[in-house]
Amino acid sequence: MSTGALSWRFPRMFWTGNAAELCERAAYYGTFIALRTYLIRAVGLGDVQAGVIAGMFGGWIYLMPFLTGAVADRMGFRGALMLAFGLLTAGYSVLGAFHTLAPVIAGLVLIVLGGAFVKPVITGTVSKSSDETNRARAFSIFYMVVNIGSFTGKTIVAPMRIQMGVETVPWFSAGASFIALILVALTYRPTGSAAAQTRSMGEALRGMWLAVSNLRFLALILITAGFWAIQQQLYLSMPDFVLRMAGEAYKPEWYANINPLVVVLLVVAVTQFVRPWKPQNAILVAMMLIPFSALAMAMSSFFHGNVTLLGVVLHPITLMMIIGIAIQGVAECFLSPKWLEFASLQAPKGKEGTFLGFAHLNSFFASVMGGWFSGELLTRYCPEPGSLPEAVRQQHAAALAGQGPMPAEYAHAHYLWYAYALVGLTSLVAMLVFIGVTRQLDARRQAKA
Repeated sequence: MSTGALSWRFPRMFWTGNAAELCERAAYYGTFIALRTYLIRAVGLGDVQAGVIAGMFGGWIYLMPFLTGAVADRMGFRGALMLAFGLLTAGYSVLGAFHTLAPVIAGLVLIVLGGAFVKPVITGTVSKSSDETNRARAFSIFYMVVNIGSFTGKTIVAPMRIQMGVETVPWFSAGASFIALILVALTYRPTGSAAAQTRSMGEALRGMWLAVSNLRFLALILITAGFWAIQQQLYLSMPDFVLRMAGEAYKPEWYANINPLVVVLLVVAVTQFVRPWKPQNAILVAMMLIPFSALAMAMSSFFHGNVTLLGVVLHPITLMMIIGIAIQGVAECFLSPKWLEFASLQAPKGKEGTFLGFAHLNSFFASVMGGWFSGELLTRYCPEPGSLPEAVRQQHAAALAGQGPMPAEYAHAHYLWYAYALVGLTSLVAMLVFIGVTRQLDARRQAKA
């Protein structure tokens, strides 16, 4: 641990923990970006079933760390990480080896449990490996590692899916998790009083109830869930939309990498820019941008044929996905720096910490609802070709090969993104109403005081 001047020197457990985090994030995003497609093609589920399961998987990943942190605290860092990466290796291996519903669900449960142990332990490791002089630098390294892991996992699985089939993708994640397990077993040795920054299970449940029973905070969580529901479509709708409308050779996994790339490039500058702003103003900018992200994705339908941009020939879906996802990244840069600050202002005095602990429940609701919604919209506007009559499947395959028009079943595929633009617009209006109502309530309270 640093004891004086600011430096890049941290104990070995810090670097081992970050290396393990990189592997875990690569494994998670590598499988999550392909999960809906895997559930449809390898397991044989329909769009709605696959969307619901993928959404539940993504949602519980956000919720479970609040509950498993107490267990990790009792086990100690090293034991909790060994258990976590053992569960992750087993869970991803089950997905790779078995392609029927029951074992796949069991595998996903193992992955959720494993991931739920990793988050509190690694963040606790970063905290315990630093002090007041270098903690900000330690967490900046940690967040960079998270983005590198996300970028790496999605980059690697795209050629795997194309060349070997989507059912092989979980093996990449199993391998990454096993590497992390070996790293932890051989090199992770916590020093001092390294204990996870968690509470008991009872305290966690009481804190959750306190947060969600506060109507102002719950309303804020549900409103901002609309923003994250659109962002979640990078994993829940976009991959299958691209494969069905552009073809198997295209790489939605790489398109999704535009988001973390934009965030890494711009978040520091945007954070500095909005620093003097009131939190609600920065969040409103994000809420205004996010519908335009979905609208940009829908605009590929206005092009006829490929587009040449700066000498590069692009499919219109590629071009508009890049633009739409980049807008999402910019919006996220405005939202992220101010969200926790704004959420804390909704908490009763003295309960700010409890509320901040559950501020990311919006991502839980966004994923669960977004997964179901994606399945319904894809079924209606951009269905899985295997679910259609043989003649329609042949016409669809010919269209992807440039040998004719798309079947009528895909004529309104872009309506999918109009629906999400409406979600974003509804969230924006709800946010404006929320700010107006709470301002009036606070003004009345101050007048009575």
